[in-house]
Amino acid sequence: MDYENLEVWRLSIELTKKVYLETKNFPQSEIYGLTNQMRRAAVSIPSNISEGKGRSTAKDFVHFLHLSTGSLYELSTQIVIAYEVGYLQEQKKDELMSDISRISAKIKGLIFKIRDTD
Repeated sequence: MDYENLEVWRLSIELTKKVYLETKNFPQSEIYGLTNQMRRAAVSIPSNISEGKGRSTAKDFVHFLHLSTGSLYELSTQIVIAYEVGYLQEQKKDELMSDISRISAKIKGLIFKIRDTD
């Protein structure tokens, strides 16, 4: 699959793994709340990248990259909430937010590249 060659896809898989590992430590009472929401948002990022890459047009790919960006913003909000309620340490919050910023910049760069070649 050619999406696996995209650095942004690989980085988003790494982010998703980090989110899964961190949310394992959340209270059991959050399993259907913040834990589930964060995991779903994280999974959505690489999923939309790969789905978009598999589409037949550049316009479709860009659309799915925008969906991935939306999931990044959703996840960043959830990370802040997890930190504010004491589920995440500041260092982990900062690390995850740094990953999100890096992935967001790479998605934006990819969108511009696709639009320039289209």
